[in-house]
Amino acid sequence: MSTGLEALPYRHVLTVPAMGPAVRIARETTEQVLAEWGVGRRHPCVDPALLMVAELVTNSVRHAAELSPSLTVVFAGGPDTFAFAVHDRHPHQPVLHTEFTGSGTGSGGLATVVELTLRLGGSAVVRPDADGLGKSIWITLPL
Repeated sequence: MSTGLEALPYRHVLTVPAMGPAVRIARETTEQVLAEWGVGRRHPCVDPALLMVAELVTNSVRHAAELSPSLTVVFAGGPDTFAFAVHDRHPHQPVLHTEFTGSGTGSGGLATVVELTLRLGGSAVVRPDADGLGKSIWITLPL
């Protein structure tokens, strides 16, 4: 199955223990990767991308660490696209949808990630591992 991500020329992979410091490390790495790829700190996707990476890594640390002692953040980029995934080896595959009703009762976490992704004109998808024992949540954003 082709995802279109194969054509993106830039790649970076970060693997860290599924522990609290992973959130800070992933955020800092995201900021560094974007800068190295020429996406300035003031670009409108940078702050949302940092928040989304932090939310996804936090979810892996909170909910998957027992079965997945490490997690991986994969970055892919090109002139007009920035994509990233957070991968863990927990079999639960969350449903990606927004829970925002305008009343401030959003479910946080994944709903925030999906809401930000859609506001930026991007896409979010869960891709299971071939063996069904893990998954990656991929976010693709236009630059």
